[in-house]
Amino acid sequence: MNNSPHPDHDRGLEFDLGTMFTRRRTLGLMLGAGAIAGLAACTPAPGGTASTAGATMAATSAPAAATTPAATSSSTPVATAQVTRALAECTANTPDTPEQTGGPYPADGSNGPDVLTASGVVRRDIVASFGSSTTRAEGVPLTVTLTLLDNAQGCKPLSGAAVYLWHATRDGKYSLYDQGLENENFLRGVQEADANGQLTFTTIFPGAYNGRWPHMHFEVFESMSNATSAGQILRTSQIAMTEASCNEVYESAGYESSQQNFPNTTLASDMVFGDDGGIHQLASTTGSAAAGYAAALNVII
Repeated sequence: MNNSPHPDHDRGLEFDLGTMFTRRRTLGLMLGAGAIAGLAACTPAPGGTASTAGATMAATSAPAAATTPAATSSSTPVATAQVTRALAECTANTPDTPEQTGGPYPADGSNGPDVLTASGVVRRDIVASFGSSTTRAEGVPLTVTLTLLDNAQGCKPLSGAAVYLWHATRDGKYSLYDQGLENENFLRGVQEADANGQLTFTTIFPGAYNGRWPHMHFEVFESMSNATSAGQILRTSQIAMTEASCNEVYESAGYESSQQNFPNTTLASDMVFGDDGGIHQLASTTGSAAAGYAAALNVII
């Protein structure tokens, strides 16, 4: 098994801004020409990965939200202690969630594949691929709950905003990019925030690879329509997993490479979280490897 780091992973915000600019400029030209239907075929940024979405993408010119059953969205508000706690923790002095790199494997059209325009991407359960493949990613079960809050509006919940979440397999590989996974799109999905600004994904605990602390990526959009049409991104950031949960999960069968790689990087030495130890992105985590874990994070914008 190859335990070497992804050679071009998370090259920093400067790299992302370059690819995002290319994506936005291309989008603007296409819209001006009335070619909205062409969004599903975004051209890779210079130097980007040449892989394509493959048969699993099932791209459509209409936003995925319009073809996805309402049951897949978390639009129905549920009053929870977590929401109450999130609102209490967000004050006028609470810093925004840091803007950070989306890495080289976003599959959002900025560097190769664009899963966001594919029918089926709006879903709560992101364990399996969708489209022509139904392959499931193996690993310890994990639920991820994000609470989106608008700092400028007194921590008002961002109802109706959407989040695109993606992360690596238990082996530290990314669907649509890594060898053997070019035609899979598991561990990627979009959800809409409910009236409390909250949304939840069902997935697996991400693996560790050399050079990075275990993490998940996410992009926040103003609306579902923006998310599924390669629209403007409000915030790009990452979720850091806790050391205790990683230590336990990586003892599980199937996480052997993660167990080897995890000790090689600390939060302080990580290229993304190292500036502040991930203090504003470290998920609150409960559970066990046997029963599954639950991770929660307040996303302040």
